[in-house]
Parts: sequence; structure tokens; C-alpha cells
Amino acid sequence: MQDTHYSIADLLRIMQRLRDPEHGCPWDVQQDFASIVPSTLEECYELAAAIEAGDYPHLADELGDVLFQVVFYAQLGAERDLFSFQSVVHGLADKLLRRHPHVFAGGQIEAVVDVSADDSRSTAAIKKQWEQIKAQERAQRAQHGALDDVPVALPALPRAQKLQKRAARVGFDWPNVEAVLPKIDEELKELREAIVEQNSSDIEDELGDLLFTVVNLSRHLKIDAETALRRASSKFERRFRSMEAQCTRQGTVLEALDAAAMELLWDQAKASE
Repeated sequence: MQDTHYSIADLLRIMQRLRDPEHGCPWDVQQDFASIVPSTLEECYELAAAIEAGDYPHLADELGDVLFQVVFYAQLGAERDLFSFQSVVHGLADKLLRRHPHVFAGGQIEAVVDVSADDSRSTAAIKKQWEQIKAQERAQRAQHGALDDVPVALPALPRAQKLQKRAARVGFDWPNVEAVLPKIDEELKELREAIVEQNSSDIEDELGDLLFTVVNLSRHLKIDAETALRRASSKFERRFRSMEAQCTRQGTVLEALDAAAMELLWDQAKASE
């Protein structure tokens, strides 16, 4: 049994070898920044799935897969003299020190803040300070608009939520949950009207407005929309599989059942939970 414990230096060297034009892996050599983005997203979702499932024995493996993505991008950056893994680490450490003055006095790792003399450690104060620091960073990058650095590539649900949060910071928001609910009714009414008119473009627009407003409701309820939908999808999958299993026990298949029989199976699956 091998007792060797590899280091980050070993991992970086492995990545260099994989990208070696002559002796490396043909697949790895062919990749670029854009081509590995789908893999990055997939690995992040697999990490999230492991956490949601409580699959902690495999969590280290999933974290390693995500780390490999960072190492891959760093190697690509180094090859083009854009940045290195070391510069990534330095930039991250510098940002964490800068954004946590309530922990690191003067931005120094070992410098401890005098807690007894510090009244800015409440959650609200820290959040306000965090946003002020991030606003300063955006200004330094000439990003002056409230929505300037919201990534377009974010999945639709978290992007909608982030856009809404940014707008809320400058006062463009409903005051409470009760103010959002009538807007959902309004959007649903407009969607029904578009469906009656059978205008596919209008239907898509109104459906999007309804979804966007529901995301706003989740934000006011302090519920992450992406997490809520993932849970709902998992619940649907679990119940649907239960229906399939029940059909197997009865010697039939779902396709052979009418709507009433399917509804009965669905109710049974719900009741079993």
C-alpha cells in the first residue's frame, strides 16, 4: 500500500505533464479555456449533489475534481503568460484579507482584531461592510452599474436572484412578501391571456416574467430558488421511481395505465413518504 501523500506541487506537475505537447495526454492537450467549461460546471453540480445526498465519504473525491478544474485553468493561463496557479492563490488570499477587516487587522494574516473594542462584528455590519468593499472593487474595474458584474453565464435561476439582489441594494424592490404575491397573480393572468391568444412569443415572455417573479418571491422568503427547485426535482424523481417500482410489482408499465390509475399511483407514492 502506497504511503505517499501527494502535494499541490505534485498536482501542478501532473497537470504540466498532461499538457505536454509531445508526451502528454492527447485529450488534455487539445483543450482550451472554453472547451473545459462544461466539465467545470458538471463537476460543480456533482459536488453539490454529493452534499445534498449527504454522501460525505465521496466528498473529498468531488472536491478533488473541482480543484483539478482550477489547476487546469491555471496551466492554460501559465502557457499563455496570462496568470499562474501561484497568482490565483495570491489574488484569492489578498481578496480574503481585504474583505475581512473584522478578522485580519490591517489586512495581515496573523494580526488579530481587538474584539472588545470592535462593534462592527455583527452579521448586519459585516454584510454592509462586505458590500461596500465589493462596490469599491467594482469601481476600480470601472464597473459602476449595480448589475455590471453579474455573470451572463450563471444558470438562469441564480442569475435572476443575483440581479434582483443587486437591484434591491439601490432600493428597486418590493417592500415585503405580501407585495410580491399579487404580482405573481398578475403575471399568471397575463400568461393565461397569452395562451388563449396562442402567441408563442408572448407565451414565452409571460412565462419568463412569471418565473422571474417567483424567484423574487423566493428571495423575499430567504429561500435559494436553485436549491428549492433542485429539491422539488429530486422529490418528483423519487416519487416517479416509486410509481415505476409499483408497476413492476404489479406486472405492468406506466405507459399502459390511464390518467386515473397514474394519479392513484402518484398519491400512493406521496403517501408513502
